[in-house]
Amino acid sequence: MVAPVLRSVNRFLDHLEEWLIATLMGAATLLIFVAVVHRYAAAAHYPPVLQPVQDFLLGLNLSWAQELCIYMFVWMAKFGAAYGVRHGTHVGVDTLVRALPPAQARWLTLVGLLGGVVFTGVVGTMGAVFVWDNGFHHALFTTFGWDVGDVPEGPTSPDLEVPTWIPYACIPLASYLMCFRFLQVMWAFWRRGELPHHEVAHVEGLDDEAGVAA
Repeated sequence: MVAPVLRSVNRFLDHLEEWLIATLMGAATLLIFVAVVHRYAAAAHYPPVLQPVQDFLLGLNLSWAQELCIYMFVWMAKFGAAYGVRHGTHVGVDTLVRALPPAQARWLTLVGLLGGVVFTGVVGTMGAVFVWDNGFHHALFTTFGWDVGDVPEGPTSPDLEVPTWIPYACIPLASYLMCFRFLQVMWAFWRRGELPHHEVAHVEGLDDEAGVAA
């Protein structure tokens, strides 16, 4: 009963992770493109007949685009780090592990994975406390009509003017997801002795040319 539920949750997190990264990457790229085109188009010289077009472009306020792109790339990077743990794409130095006997290398790998669990768990907890104190406490109580007392509303961003706890929420969310991925990898390594690894890109014909040259 528990195993199917865990598999369903894992599949949901996998799809959510990939969808979020892809959506943020595409949206940020599109927004940057639109903002750059708008900047140059609004500053261009137009003939009198096209002056209404320039007036329309000058009336568009896209000053918030840069700030939003920064937030989207931060969210993408944080959740991309969790994705990297799942697929083994993070850079690591395994010289010492390879030099040790298999039994000792196994325990050292487990200690390293445990360090990842502890670190991401601590960062996620500290991030959750920061988000709570930075305005989420006030927003949650206000939403449900509870008495907020003297709880501060929290700051807002300069351009978008949204509560800053919203962009900062990626710290606890992505860190806890990364912690969960470390636990997954650690459990799989404990049971099967395998770590996720990323296949190095292969260039067709490169190995053959190297062999001929040798």
